[in-house]
Amino acid sequence: MNCRNCGAAMVLAPSGTYSYCQHCGTFHFPERDDQGVRVLGGPVESHPCPDCGRALSPASLDDHSRVFHCGNCRGVLLPRSVFATVLQTRRAWAATAPAPPVPLERSELERVVACPACHGQMETHPYHGPGAIVIDTCARCDVIWLGTGELQRAVDAPGRDRGSSFRAGEGAREFTIRPGGPSGVDLPQRIDLLDLLNDLF
Repeated sequence: MNCRNCGAAMVLAPSGTYSYCQHCGTFHFPERDDQGVRVLGGPVESHPCPDCGRALSPASLDDHSRVFHCGNCRGVLLPRSVFATVLQTRRAWAATAPAPPVPLERSELERVVACPACHGQMETHPYHGPGAIVIDTCARCDVIWLGTGELQRAVDAPGRDRGSSFRAGEGAREFTIRPGGPSGVDLPQRIDLLDLLNDLF
């Protein structure tokens, strides 16, 4: 990625969340796309996309770094721990209705995928969580390749965990004590409605 100000090559920051220009000091904070991916740098030729062959770009997903993204087919390569965290969080905070369940595409089990990191053959198998998706994993690199739309299918699949963070908040109300109020407290406070009623009566 080149600097939009002077055209020099930009450097990815150690945190992996932005790039900066060593020549003129310009910073670049990438925007998220509709999947929550932020592309952090230009394509890396040593990391080809398993699906379309284009070079993957370093990226972050929901602010987790060490992710690679294909700008062509929108597949993502991510550490197994990041996949687990992102999926659990997105399902817990899902506010839309779940998608109807779909059967596993067994023909996808026959695909042969090379790991973009080490170029060895990945293991292709059903994901035994929500979504009936087929994933590709590399035990050597501890990464997962998710093709186009596979993460969203896992997020949208029905299940008791979906929306659990919203359900846990049912029955609660948020009250904000404003500056200059009768209590003299100017910090936001979260008060459970039942606790408030018990205090009043």
